Amino acid sequence: MSSFYDFLIKNKAEVFKQLIEHIELTLVSLCIAVLLGVTIGILIAIYQKTTKTVLSVVNVIQTVPSLALLGFLLPFFGIGVVPAIIALFLYALLPIVRNTYTGITEVDPAVKESAIAMGMKRSQVLFKGELPLALPYIMAGIRTASVINVGVATLSAFIAAGGLGKFILQGIQLNNTNMILAGAIPASLLALFFDAILGRVQKSSLKIIRWFSIVLFGGMLVYLMVSGFQKLNSSNVKNELIGGFPSEFIYREDGLKGLFKTYDFEMDYVEMEIGLLYQALANKEVDVISGFSTDGRIKAFNLKTLKDNRNYFPPYQAAPVARATILKQYPEISESLSKLENQISNSEMTEMNYKVDEGKMQPDEVAHGFLQSKGLLNKNKNKKGNAGTIKIGSKAFTENYILAHLFKMVIEENTHLNIEMKLGFGGTKLLMDAMKNDEIDIYPEYTGTALLLLLETNEKERDDLFSNPDKVYDFVNKESEKQFNFEWLPALGFNNTFAILTRKEQAEELGLNSIEDLADH
Repeated sequence: MSSFYDFLIKNKAEVFKQLIEHIELTLVSLCIAVLLGVTIGILIAIYQKTTKTVLSVVNVIQTVPSLALLGFLLPFFGIGVVPAIIALFLYALLPIVRNTYTGITEVDPAVKESAIAMGMKRSQVLFKGELPLALPYIMAGIRTASVINVGVATLSAFIAAGGLGKFILQGIQLNNTNMILAGAIPASLLALFFDAILGRVQKSSLKIIRWFSIVLFGGMLVYLMVSGFQKLNSSNVKNELIGGFPSEFIYREDGLKGLFKTYDFEMDYVEMEIGLLYQALANKEVDVISGFSTDGRIKAFNLKTLKDNRNYFPPYQAAPVARATILKQYPEISESLSKLENQISNSEMTEMNYKVDEGKMQPDEVAHGFLQSKGLLNKNKNKKGNAGTIKIGSKAFTENYILAHLFKMVIEENTHLNIEMKLGFGGTKLLMDAMKNDEIDIYPEYTGTALLLLLETNEKERDDLFSNPDKVYDFVNKESEKQFNFEWLPALGFNNTFAILTRKEQAEELGLNSIEDLADH
């Protein structure tokens, strides 16, 4: 608990910044949802032939998984605050529309008839009779929508929209409980705060509710005008490059901090989910990203890899890493995976990544095609697994998915073992913890990652090894066994080091050839 408190104190400025971003996302989307949702609810209460259709549509929107909804919006609105607010607005619609409709239609017909008999017009019946009587229902819908929005807004971090989800996302990827709590606890308290405030308003008089609405919507209008003006000004004067990097790259030893230190420059950047980086760069929402040298999207998006002329990134030879105990129990695993030794060149790995990322093929389909082309399959079609079960894991990116399937197929081809796949771990440290807890037996890893992120080494040891890939492999194999009882099987042949990427036309325009050149911009 004391470590969490220390973390909060140390990062109080960042926690406060993310809290403000979270409140902005929630309030802006909620205000839009209230305006449109109440209007729609009123209309379907008056024109009841449309009720079923409208409620069905908002029901369907609510059933779309929130991450998928963000993914649907990205091609149209890119990354950032706009798609996040649209997604939150859509999620808030259902409770507001449904409760407004229910509140109005539940008003006693005798009340309406009395109002009409007194000479009131239809609009007077609505605004002086039905809506005040329906207010408890409407406020209950708004309260529900506010709580939903606070929770869903944490997912906005995946598309670089900020908010408390940034800490949660970082904490999951880095396996840092303090980070997760620093995002989760304020988000929970914020949801309770909104619910309590709106609950008090719900029990207040009509006059207080009216003033509360005027202040809230008036304040929001002023905020949007000021915010829009500031963004317009900033876009007019923008002349510096903006980076986009995933959480793990930002915080790991061989990541962004070390890069800035080695090349003696810094740049503004946004944090985003690794799968969105390339699209964001192609859409000109960021100017520089981190990637991998064998990524197929470098070719697909016409990107340029900036030369690492100070040799900052170490070699990243790919190889299967396994628990030594599982290799001792099933020695046939080592024998089967050794068939992949030096079988994959850089260009072959790039081509496989390209087929998945741009060719829209499945990772297992690509892996199967590659093994067939190498003559490593179809020798023992009738083999059935009954000798035991091993678990193969992977990180959440294309290359790791393909490699995990390669391992699976080769082991199945040459042994009688069953394979259980546990793919898509959010970060290296999560995968390592799963290995230590016997939840994973084998996964694909890179020597540079082990050297800089996983093993306890000193700076001199690392500097002595950087220039020699074989020495790095021998070192991480020896230390992994010593520190974790893990064993590195023969390397696969390709070197997937980090790469700093930019758009080709931008590189030509600004004269960017190396990472060093970024310092001038």
